Amino acid sequence: ESLVSCLFSPCSHSGHLFVSICRDHPAVIKRRFTSVLIVSSLSPLFVWLWKELTGIKPGISLLVLLGFRLEGIVPATLLPLLLTMVLFLGPLIQLSMDCPWDWVDGLKVMFDPRFWALCLSDMRWLRNQVIAPLTEELVFRACMLPMLIPCTGLGPAIFTCPLFFGVAHFHHVIEQLRFRQGSVASIFLSAAFQFSYTAVFGAYTAFIFIRTGHLIGPVLCHSFCNYIGFPAICAALEHPQRLTVVISYVLGMVLFLLLLHPMTDPAFFGDIPICSLSATSSGFSVCS
Repeated sequence: ESLVSCLFSPCSHSGHLFVSICRDHPAVIKRRFTSVLIVSSLSPLFVWLWKELTGIKPGISLLVLLGFRLEGIVPATLLPLLLTMVLFLGPLIQLSMDCPWDWVDGLKVMFDPRFWALCLSDMRWLRNQVIAPLTEELVFRACMLPMLIPCTGLGPAIFTCPLFFGVAHFHHVIEQLRFRQGSVASIFLSAAFQFSYTAVFGAYTAFIFIRTGHLIGPVLCHSFCNYIGFPAICAALEHPQRLTVVISYVLGMVLFLLLLHPMTDPAFFGDIPICSLSATSSGFSVCS
């Protein structure tokens, strides 16, 4: 039942996207906003129905189970985002080197209300930085993991959940094939790469969700990764200051691996509601 419920969620979340004409047209983005928000708002209903059908009673409210809670919210907001920035240390250093502004100008822009007003009026920015991170993390982490964990355990759920997340992104293949945006081979190769990248990213945010018990961390990490994009490794190897950039890439990955467990220590975030759903001992290391 858990797997059937999980399979239905990504289908309902992305199925409406197949009929769109141009995904970056403002009118299309607005239509998608409406349909995605409706489907995402109904996703908690699937979790509630699943609880009633299976008889699983975690002893906490549905909102708390889905990561909407106040206990430990400050570290749950800051620590996962800082950890993700450590992972992207190389791209951030590379971006700062190539940026024509200095950090003072950057701070002025960041605190300028006109900048944020411009962002909020941009449909693509809203999609990539707000709507997509919020709705996808709600559906594929907050709603899907509680249904998977009693069936698979904590550890396997971290790696099973992203598979649904990756499959849900295959609608891009249909769009590219319809509009002939490249050869069939290149489109499917790109889709395979995207599936791999989204699966790895999905496993990471699933880990964050389970370790913190909050939805805010995965949402902010998702938004940050959408903004930075996939690291431009080829550009890094050809950069005028290649040695510095490459060292920052390696340093970021090493620090990320060293800090992954300490910065997501459940002790920072109070009782982790979702951990109570696991009846197996295989997931205890994830929650401690």
